[in-house]
Order: sequence, then structure tokens, then C-alpha cells
Amino acid sequence: MHPRVKPALRRAWRDRQSVQFGLTSAHAVLVGPVDTATGSMIELLDGTRSIPLLRTEGRAMGLPDGQVDTLVSRLTAAGLIDDVTAGGPGADALRERAGELDRLRPDLASLTVVHPEPGGGARRLAARRAARVQVRGAGRVGATVASLLSASGVGRVDVLDGGRVEAWDVAPGGVPAESVGARRDTAARQAVRRAAPGRPPRQGPREGSRESECAGEPGLSLVVVTPRDGLEAYAPDPASSRAWIGSGIPHLYAGVVEATGVVGPLVLPGGSACAGCLERVRAELDPGWPRMLAQWRSGRRVGVPACDVALATAVSGLASAHALAFLDGELPSSTGARWEVSLPLLEWRAQQFAAHRECVCGAGGRGEGDTPSGNLKAHDTMAG
Repeated sequence: MHPRVKPALRRAWRDRQSVQFGLTSAHAVLVGPVDTATGSMIELLDGTRSIPLLRTEGRAMGLPDGQVDTLVSRLTAAGLIDDVTAGGPGADALRERAGELDRLRPDLASLTVVHPEPGGGARRLAARRAARVQVRGAGRVGATVASLLSASGVGRVDVLDGGRVEAWDVAPGGVPAESVGARRDTAARQAVRRAAPGRPPRQGPREGSRESECAGEPGLSLVVVTPRDGLEAYAPDPASSRAWIGSGIPHLYAGVVEATGVVGPLVLPGGSACAGCLERVRAELDPGWPRMLAQWRSGRRVGVPACDVALATAVSGLASAHALAFLDGELPSSTGARWEVSLPLLEWRAQQFAAHRECVCGAGGRGEGDTPSGNLKAHDTMAG
């Protein structure tokens, strides 16, 4: 072990006998009592020394036998120690790619703060590299999401969409102006490659091939649904997710409709509310909703959909952060919920969605004695 005090956490003496690691309340840890000699030893925990060498340094500083081990154990238990050699074979392989790792060092530093165990950040960064995400939609939101995931170390990001890039598809972080007229999927994949910190792992089926486009194919860690028409993000068609539900593939919705951005829900098939649950519940709360939805889905759209570039970028960032949290092994707050933000006030608000008992996804399996309307109260945030 080569222990290192996590450098992402700012360190300061709160008083003469206590040290605070971390600035923000979410991650700050107070350690004390700490004497001057122990404080000096903390400075040596920079990842360049093994435990035996640290013991030697400690004896030279006059520390009692065992105090170095006690200090390292104490700081490790507080989530303040990383091990620059830990993380498993995937992390070791990443360390050998110095250029790629340098691009990802800020992401690694963040992961070490969020995941307290030594080597936890490196292990998750290596896992991202082995992940495969499919982004469906290459407009202002989708292309930016794909680029952000690639830049964050996700090893394979496939982008599916049709048509050609229009001038209004261009956005910072997404497809550039010089891509206007090119195939949307090709332009978005080029943006993904430009954003990638290094060469991706060896890939399977060619992107865009018939095998790659199969919605339920194995190997997908996550599908991010980012339709250029935000209606399909706000009120997704259950038919489009049927294959993902059947194959157990998690999927996350994100987009902009009119002047409102939405992120979520993240659907865990069989475990959280799906598009079918949302549609059933909304129809029970608002009998007129199915009729209007059918008109919106079938009607020919005239003009360019509203999609404020700053709002689209904010939605892309939040959706990418939720996707990464899921890939890192967490359940973000979009699981079974949707975050909404509208211009001009830009106040984020969450809507919780309970799974519907009658939905074929099975997430809301009806209990004995329940009635189909028994959970309506839990859904009432969807109204209006």
C-alpha cells in the first residue's frame, strides 16, 4: 500500500489540535486531536512511500512504534486515504496509459472523494472504460450527452439517429458547425471520438450496423434516450422501450420540450417506474391526456422545435452526471423520478413516479387486497 491523503480535499487546521479535510459540508471530515509530529507525518502521506518506508520516516521523527499504522488506519476509516496502487487490473492498465489518465485526473479526484475506500476511484474509472452506453438521439441534448460521457472515460458510446445535421443541431459540446449537412449519427460519433481521453477498448459490432442497432442486444450498460423532439422525453412511448424492458437494460430519458428541460426517469426494468407506468398513471389522473397525446404524437410538426441552447446544455450536463452515477454503482435521484426545469426562473423540481400495478413491466406488482387505484396518491405530483 502507498497511502495518500486524498488531494481533492482541501486541508486546514481548525485549531491547534484538529485538522479539517474538505471544504464543503457534503464531504468535510474533522480529525483530532492531532499533535505537531502527527501533522508532519500527514504531510508525508502523498502516495510516494510504502508503509515500511513511512514507519522508518516516523521513527526518524520521534513517533512511537505503531503510531504510523494507527494514523493510516484512522484516516482510512474516515475515508481520507487513497492507495495509488489499488483498484485492480483495470486500474493498473489505465495507469499505464499516462496520456489518457492525465485527461481523467480531475474525474479520478472527484471519484476518490465520493467513494471513500482506498482505490475506489480508480476502480470505478476503470469500470467506466469497460462500460458501453447507447445514446438515442443526436440533437443539441443527445450529441452533448454522448460527448460528455466519452470525455468522462466511458469506453464505448454509440449514437443512433437518422437524417442529416441541420444548422439548429449545432451546440457547444455537441456537433460543430462544420458538420451541417453530414449524417447526424456520423457527426455525433465524430464528436464522441474527439472528446474521448484515449483510444477506446476493442469494440464488438460496428456502430450503426444492424446488430448494433438491436435495442435489446446484450452488453449495453445503459441507454440514454435523448430525442430531438422533446415530447418523447417528456411523454415517452412505452412501445419504444419494450425491448429494453424485456432485456433488462436500464434506460434514462432526457430532453427539452418547449421551454422545459427534463432529466429522468431512470428506469430499472422490473424495479422502478417505466414509460408504461407514467402513461397509465397520467391517463388515470387526466382522462383527456391520452387523446391529446395521440394528437401530439401523430400530428405533423411545423417549424423548428424550441430548444434553448443554454437549457439544453444544462440538461445534458445533469443527464450525463446521473448516467455516470449509475455506471459508478449508485442509484441517482432520477431513479423512478424526473427532474424538471423551466425558463425563465430555472428552478429544478423533482417528480416522483411510483410503478403502476397494472403495467406489464412488473415493477409495481399488485399486493394481496390492493386495488388498481390504490397508489394514485403517490402519483399526484404528475398532475397539472
